[in-house]
Amino acid sequence: MHEFRFDRVALPASVEALRQDVRDFIAEQRAAGTMPMRHNSWHRFDADFSRQCGLRGYIGMTWPKRYGGQEKTKLERFVVTEELLAAGGPLGAHWVADRQSGHQILAHGTEAARQAILPRIAAGECFIGIGMSEPDTGSDLAAVKTRGTPVEGGWRVNGTKVWTSNAHRAHYLIALVRTAAPTEDRHAGLSQFIVDLSKPGVTVRPVVNLYGSHDFNEVVFEDHFVPDEMVLGQIGGGWKTVGGELVYERAGPDRFMSTYQTLLESMRVLGPDVDDRAACALGRIVAHLATVRRMSTSIAGMLEAGREPNVEAALVKDIGTTLEREIPEVFRDLIAVEPSMGDGSRFSELLGMSTLRSPGFTLRGGTREILRGVIARGLGLR
Repeated sequence: MHEFRFDRVALPASVEALRQDVRDFIAEQRAAGTMPMRHNSWHRFDADFSRQCGLRGYIGMTWPKRYGGQEKTKLERFVVTEELLAAGGPLGAHWVADRQSGHQILAHGTEAARQAILPRIAAGECFIGIGMSEPDTGSDLAAVKTRGTPVEGGWRVNGTKVWTSNAHRAHYLIALVRTAAPTEDRHAGLSQFIVDLSKPGVTVRPVVNLYGSHDFNEVVFEDHFVPDEMVLGQIGGGWKTVGGELVYERAGPDRFMSTYQTLLESMRVLGPDVDDRAACALGRIVAHLATVRRMSTSIAGMLEAGREPNVEAALVKDIGTTLEREIPEVFRDLIAVEPSMGDGSRFSELLGMSTLRSPGFTLRGGTREILRGVIARGLGLR
């Protein structure tokens, strides 16, 4: 019999007490039948569950209390997040708003935007989408063509965003737009706007994926008006603000826990007595998971210290999503079960969905090639 032990990161007692609070919350939700076990939980949209998280104080935890936050540390938020992900909680409704958009509004938004939006996010009642990617630009974020033209009292926006998760259910979109003509400095002339998706001039069109699910969207702006109080940071400073946003997007536990439920169920199916081949594979996966978790935790500490770990976040995202992709492939080889899409065992269904989604893990939030370019530049190699 082989024994696997997960080396836990030593955290303060107050943080571990919060971990137990989250576990109690999960137990309450399961007892009430409101939280079935889920795979890839941060993509699962459940507005009611988000409101329950808001009531518990699990959204916007690090923000000032005057904006609905709890003034907790980044490490405390990390623990809450990883516990909810490990349990398979359906976090998709508030995920983007809590993970990155709220931080952007808090750091760079006007006071009017903060007061109007942040308390609603913290309550689990306001959802936000990411407006970065565009048609025909690939991974070249500096090539965005959506334009913002100054008008009285604000900006008129025209253009298209694509692959916008949950835009059909979100209240706002934080969009990266070009507000000045391109120059030799391709990163100049970009700005970030908070777009109210309920206002005129926005059309959201579904992008249905291969297995019939509607997560992605195309968002078209036609003379959409954005008031000045919904500008993030300085006009023309969008490349810097979006770079800070990507640190939050790339370095959290979601970047290595998308297939965590598949890993747990695979271990249950294999049982305690595994052969040497399975033991070797399991040991390698667990070691990889423990390592990337330590790295991700350290970034939470760096953010708490006010640092901007762009290179470190890119590294965590690259390593973490490689692990996410590897898990279903490893266990497809070890366990003789065909993946299914809803008509098999729990393991076959988890394996089926993980296998189907896994190619996207290393694309969303920045492709491997982009991330490795960021890392190389940070190391002075390019």
